[in-house]
Amino acid sequence: MSRKLKAEEAHLWGHVTATVRPLPGRATPKVKLPPVEAAPAHLPLPKAPVATKPRPVRPPETIEPGRHKRIVRGHEPLEARIDLHGMTHDRARAALESYVLRVWDEGCREVLVITGKGTQGDGVLRRFTPEWLAAPPLRAIVAGVSQAHRRHGGDGALYVALKRKARV
Repeated sequence: MSRKLKAEEAHLWGHVTATVRPLPGRATPKVKLPPVEAAPAHLPLPKAPVATKPRPVRPPETIEPGRHKRIVRGHEPLEARIDLHGMTHDRARAALESYVLRVWDEGCREVLVITGKGTQGDGVLRRFTPEWLAAPPLRAIVAGVSQAHRRHGGDGALYVALKRKARV
């Protein structure tokens, strides 16, 4: 037993049928829409999504040449390291953010982040780690990021220099 659609329901059904494609070999159903002056307040019309451009993230600064040289030579020891191998994109980002915030809170100034090279030399973690370090949760504490020396992992690792923690 079917009933006739009310004007509001028919109007909404018209929006639904206008946004779907029929299966191959089937025709689009014809729905006769009664004129509707205004949509009722309790049934709002669906709004088209507004396309917004993602806000570009400025890449982090590189580590000053003198500080980078001291890290490579071992005069400024790497006080912390985190290995992101085998982690998913989301898990690696969460682990990196929490780890860097924790070691900065403990007073560390240099961190080695091991991302790995990926299967073809351009892994996802390797590509996204600098963006994560430049994003708002870490932007305020990261002084610079540079590629690690060969003995510390080379292309598959990054040096992350952290700013000094403000004295209270």
